[in-house]
Amino acid sequence: MRAKFLALAVAPVLFMAVSASADEGMWTFDNFPSAAVRQKYNVDVTPAWLGRVQNAAVRLSSGCSASVVSPNGLVLTNHHCVRDCVAALSTAQVNYIKDGFQATRRADEKLCPGMQAEILTRIGDVTERVIKSGVGRTGQDFVRARDGEMAAIEKEGCAGREAQYRCQVISFYQGGQYKLYEYRKYADVRLAAAPEAQAAFFGGDPDNFNFPRYDLDFAFLRLYENSQPMATPAHLSWRSSAPKDGEPVFVAGNPGTTQRLLTAEQLEALRDRALPATLMFYSELRGRLIRFSSESAENRRIAEDNLFSIENSFKALSGQQKALIDPALITAKRKADAKLKARVAADPKLMADIGDPWGEIATAQTSYRALYDQYTMQETRGGFRSELFSYARSLVRAAEEQTKPNAERLPGYTDSQLALLEKQVLDPSPVYPALEQASLEFWLSKLREYLTADSTATRTFLGKDSPEVLAARLAKSGLGDPALRRRLWEGGAAAIKASNDPMIRFVLATDAASRAIREEWETRVSGPVDRAAQRIARARFAAYGTSAYPDATFSLRLSYGKVGGWMNNGVAVAPFTRFAGLWQRATGQFPFNLPKRWESGQSRVNGDTVFNFVSDNDIIGGNSGSPVIDANGGVVGLIFDGNIDSLGGAFGFDPAVNRAVSVATSSITEVLEKMYENKALVAELTAAR
Repeated sequence: MRAKFLALAVAPVLFMAVSASADEGMWTFDNFPSAAVRQKYNVDVTPAWLGRVQNAAVRLSSGCSASVVSPNGLVLTNHHCVRDCVAALSTAQVNYIKDGFQATRRADEKLCPGMQAEILTRIGDVTERVIKSGVGRTGQDFVRARDGEMAAIEKEGCAGREAQYRCQVISFYQGGQYKLYEYRKYADVRLAAAPEAQAAFFGGDPDNFNFPRYDLDFAFLRLYENSQPMATPAHLSWRSSAPKDGEPVFVAGNPGTTQRLLTAEQLEALRDRALPATLMFYSELRGRLIRFSSESAENRRIAEDNLFSIENSFKALSGQQKALIDPALITAKRKADAKLKARVAADPKLMADIGDPWGEIATAQTSYRALYDQYTMQETRGGFRSELFSYARSLVRAAEEQTKPNAERLPGYTDSQLALLEKQVLDPSPVYPALEQASLEFWLSKLREYLTADSTATRTFLGKDSPEVLAARLAKSGLGDPALRRRLWEGGAAAIKASNDPMIRFVLATDAASRAIREEWETRVSGPVDRAAQRIARARFAAYGTSAYPDATFSLRLSYGKVGGWMNNGVAVAPFTRFAGLWQRATGQFPFNLPKRWESGQSRVNGDTVFNFVSDNDIIGGNSGSPVIDANGGVVGLIFDGNIDSLGGAFGFDPAVNRAVSVATSSITEVLEKMYENKALVAELTAAR
């Protein structure tokens, strides 16, 4: 399942489901349908229960979810959510991706570079203030006014407490509602345990987004402050026994992005423009990474994390495209749009307020299609997969943006966001020049191809160089040295302008063009769409109220459901797999091969122990690492994937076939104790019941 969500350059609009059926819904904690759960499952989700779960739910800067599972800052998440960390801690001599990592003492736990953990502590409504800021404004002026007001609210919300707290204004219901989320942040996050990657992702791409599964996709982190493990009395309890078929369960996490109430025209643009282009882009990059990996064992090691991510994303997006090309989806969307339009037209006062935002969004899709390549290649995919480019752009923009008032800065560079950006830029992490050169060659070649050799943008970025020559020069950048990055960060604009580093000079020479296309996108696409979407939200509130969940926004949500299989083309799929099935499925050949310790380890574990299971909880990318919780607040599983039908969950939820796939805590306990012999970790978990 995707750990990090994907930039398809969809105008940043958020949506609301009109009504929830079955176990559908990614509910906010301040609007959870406790009465519906009580009626259906006879489970009482009290404010105290919600508070306990909220205080234990963790959001990771890697784009994943997690949970606190002991009083000593121990955090449970997926292996694929910490894969970047594990790769960064590995070397040519010590490969934790291949061999796994187990800290036998807390002193052996290792800092995950660039990672921050956040726990939601408070929610406040700031809707009126944010919406008022955009009244009478259009295009880019609307975007900048709204974003500036959000930045001001964030700064005020955590004023004087920035060292320990982060404030973020989050948009819900298509910009119809804005909430200030206050997070307790932890910048010192350390790796405590992770299995071998082949144990975590057994079956590889063929098994991905499928079931049955036999994946130990788990890892443990620990939160530190002042070099000491955090005291975390508000934690979830650990349940070593597996859930039962039909048992009600809850998933607390941070689903990334859904598009369930895009207009029909937006879905068509996504289907016809963004998704096909992204799939082609990822497909070619995958081929290049496979070729690069084949050249040497070291190339394979340094590229495998990128290749894993690209293959995972490619399969997920393929599933979304499959859902979108089904004519029934667009037809249903047109009917839903028409129904809401009719409700508006029947009320003259509402019609005068709302106007025709659907028409405005449809008009903006013409610009969306026209600007898509320019915007993605220069801005959202600039330097795609190049750490050196990412460092350089962050340094250049941070130096410039910090000279401006907080409310006038680009998103990502406001006072409430700078601390995390600084950590991500300055934390030591390996950079591999050969992989950098390959990544830059790919991006620059696609920029020239998509924008044409004669375009102004291509001349700006490439000059008279070929992608190969320019990439080779840029890959010699010294920004892989964290000491240099620190000098440039602390030196500000003067140090940046004086730098002779080739990547810094490149970004300085091209950033004006990237900013210009961003401004045009905001003027012609995101500004008009966001402004219109606010009015559609008002129409929905008028027609249906606020008794439904908003679309996913990588903010804390709670879904409810039950453990259970499904019918796949007339064949019943059982809800559980067990350890014995792992060795039956293993062939000894990739990707169905076992790590070395597992090859002869069958007798060490109980073959009847539940390994993975499925439930009908409503999830999406970003839910990776979310705890699956029983009615008593005990962790019984860990979300790591969805079945193939769940990929269409970006646009809707089908309770008959959409399934969330989890690692059972019963299997994690079993392998920690018997396969990895990490008795200290087992004792910590079982004592936290």
